[in-house]
Amino acid sequence: MEKEFEKALLQFTKNRSTISIDELEQLLPNLNCYEEFAILILNLESAGVLDMVKSHGRNNHNPSLAYKYRIHRHALNRMYYQELQTYRLKLHQAINLDIYFNLDYTTWSNDLPYLKAIDSYIKTYGFPVEKVPAPERSFELVGDEKWIEQGGSDLLQRIQLVDEMKIFPVSDPLMFAVNPTRISTYDHFHLIVENKTTYQAMLPVINKTIFSTLIYGSGNKIPKSIENFYDQFPVDGHHMFFYFGDIDHSGISIWYSLNERQLTVPAIPFYKACLLKDKAYGKTNQRKDKAAVETFCEFFQPATSNRIKALLNEGAYLPQEVLKTKELQQIWLEADWEHLKNIYEFTRED
Repeated sequence: MEKEFEKALLQFTKNRSTISIDELEQLLPNLNCYEEFAILILNLESAGVLDMVKSHGRNNHNPSLAYKYRIHRHALNRMYYQELQTYRLKLHQAINLDIYFNLDYTTWSNDLPYLKAIDSYIKTYGFPVEKVPAPERSFELVGDEKWIEQGGSDLLQRIQLVDEMKIFPVSDPLMFAVNPTRISTYDHFHLIVENKTTYQAMLPVINKTIFSTLIYGSGNKIPKSIENFYDQFPVDGHHMFFYFGDIDHSGISIWYSLNERQLTVPAIPFYKACLLKDKAYGKTNQRKDKAAVETFCEFFQPATSNRIKALLNEGAYLPQEVLKTKELQQIWLEADWEHLKNIYEFTRED
């Protein structure tokens, strides 16, 4: 009963630092009497998991309990970590549980039934040899053809088994144009642009650039569709990805999400050219991601970085469309992309 109560407490209080005695009672609806409940709470007090909030006092029952408790998360997590260690020994060694030590117990408890199913699959059949569509593999793994598409891919990412499960991505196919003059080279530059207008403006000169592809990011679709790249462009060599999007919170967040899946460097020459244009206002409902902005700005010199931050802080933005067709083409043809290759290499090695 005590272990089950600790699990319930972990789930109920994942974003909280205190809990009342009434809330504790709600976690144990099936106890027969007050004494049984009190013993459980006092055991957690002795273990250092719960600590009385003195200003709220204690009740007059015997044994006496505090009206409110402070939760010591580290002590409570000991049980969680012990459970993780136990499952490290139970589950197939290829199932990597490291990330769960930094995630809340609710995520772990929700994932566990699927981890057991994946463990059973690997121990019974081994790892797949050929790629199949996501619904087929999803049904094989957990008996639900929609599981991978509805969050299962994130779980496979957490346990580092995405590649081993050989799944055709559930995302839309990647849309890009190919420069035939660069197919046989070793270094492959790939430029991803956020909007269709920019893509169409730059397409006519792709054969004159050192880029192997021009990729249409289609806004928020690119972080997922990039998964298809190596299947759609199975060309050997060293692949380097550069991104050009709107200078606003949404555009930077798209780059940030993309960069988490595939290392992608901001296409600095385009962004610097945008910053020379008149800024616009009006996008007031975009979600702000401080981490995305900070990471994005690390690629720029301090003066440029500060200008980007100042622009965003005053509620302004710069869309890709501030650069006209001739400007876009000229920058693409004349910028020192070999220098940006060095930035890409440095980032990759880090």
